[in-house]
Amino acid sequence: MLTPLDVLKKVPLFALLPEEELKAFAVLARERSFPKSSIILSQGDQGDALFLIAGGQVKVVIIHEDGREVILSVLGIGDFFGEMALLDNEPRSAHVVAMTDATLLQLRRDDFQARLRSSPDIAIALLRELSQRLRRADETISSLVLLDVNGRIAHLLLQLADEEGGEKITRRLTHATLGQMVGASRETVSRTIRSLVIRGIITMSRREITLKDRTALRLAAQRA
Repeated sequence: MLTPLDVLKKVPLFALLPEEELKAFAVLARERSFPKSSIILSQGDQGDALFLIAGGQVKVVIIHEDGREVILSVLGIGDFFGEMALLDNEPRSAHVVAMTDATLLQLRRDDFQARLRSSPDIAIALLRELSQRLRRADETISSLVLLDVNGRIAHLLLQLADEEGGEKITRRLTHATLGQMVGASRETVSRTIRSLVIRGIITMSRREITLKDRTALRLAAQRA
């Protein structure tokens, strides 16, 4: 099991901080556990903390009035969510649900802001992370508007691999989950994934998806 300090070192928001700063944040972190399928945060609730993922996998979702679920992102170890609550007093903008049993570290806003005053480096890192998330959100919106299903899936696979810093996607994603991320049915996603595998563009196992031909995926993700 990772210690709070180990987790902080894996999170881009904290990774470049000096050891002493990391230790100061680690002392403030409170460990919390959530069973699979439990709701961690609810859209509309008042936000007052940042969460870091020490174990497991969660999804950030918006649920329509008719019960349809749109997945905004799937997060794993080293990822974080709830960062907007550190800067404003606005309600949570989405639900966060545990896809597996999950272990989280919670940093409350008051504690975070107190450390922020003595650590301008973390303020710069937070702004950088927020900027990157806004860019990814813009790209996702563009793909949903401009691309067909094949293009949206190609764009998503490239984005997920880039987030993990390589050619592999290790987050466990069912075809139904991918469909909820790109606005398509499970059957349509299955056909597209099967075609990508047959053409040698990706390979799949029970544990990961590997990108074999980024050029082909980029071409699919650029078609209007």
